[in-house]
Amino acid sequence: MAKVAFLGLGVMGYPMAGHLLKKGGHDVTVYNRTLAKAHAWAKEYGGKSAATPKEAAQGCDFVMMCVGNDDDVRAVAYGDTGALAGLKKGAVLVDHTTASAVVARELHAKCKALGVGFVDAPVSGGQAGAVNGQLGIMCGGDQADYDKALPVLNVYAKMCALIGAPGAGQLTKMVNQIAIVGLLQGLSEALNFGKNAGLDMEKVIAVISKGAAQSWQLENRWKTMVEGKFEGFGFASDWMRKDLNIALAEAKKNGSFMPGTAQIEQYYGRISARGQGRWDNTSLMSLLAK
Repeated sequence: MAKVAFLGLGVMGYPMAGHLLKKGGHDVTVYNRTLAKAHAWAKEYGGKSAATPKEAAQGCDFVMMCVGNDDDVRAVAYGDTGALAGLKKGAVLVDHTTASAVVARELHAKCKALGVGFVDAPVSGGQAGAVNGQLGIMCGGDQADYDKALPVLNVYAKMCALIGAPGAGQLTKMVNQIAIVGLLQGLSEALNFGKNAGLDMEKVIAVISKGAAQSWQLENRWKTMVEGKFEGFGFASDWMRKDLNIALAEAKKNGSFMPGTAQIEQYYGRISARGQGRWDNTSLMSLLAK
């Protein structure tokens, strides 16, 4: 059993923190910007809540973060009440936020100066993966820090791997998001084409899902896409747009040409402008409706 803090109780963090206590048997303290949510989590799972990241992190062996973006990471980690102010030497800070490689490397350097380990560890699998403890976790950092954190990460991981140096986890998540949106745009156009052609889409999917067109998105999202249902589930379009902008900024640095990804980011911008930014990222299909 380890003493663990979990900072950030969104749709991903809330169940992930719960797994650490119920499945992993760890001593868990949570922090959330909205304190009422931290209190609700503590009441539901029987763990503890803290008023600040520093308070949550004090005495912990591991501190896990899962917040919104680079600014949120810095707000939770730095300052007099931030997590770094409460971490003891030898502890490991694990960041599950989908953020930039820049902030990952920055945090690694600051942690190292304090005698603290750091692993950037964004996740894939969506809300369902978090609830079921079946997440893909892509990590960057030093081998020793990763090895130390791995037994804790495995509590909610389906697959966990150290990809490379600090920032490599975030770069891998960018690869993941680029691949997903390209697939979703193609799937949206294919399903829309099939509908307009008057095909029985259930029969179509039964066939093509057994061939080279098979994908998780096709098998799990085709029905809601065909029915035009995008609310109340999945991964918000605004979140995907945020992730794509991180990837596009990195692409400028490394010379990657990504015209398709840049175009799809603009499509998500149109969805957001319609006030539908909380719709699932499969809502790309909604832009194709007649």
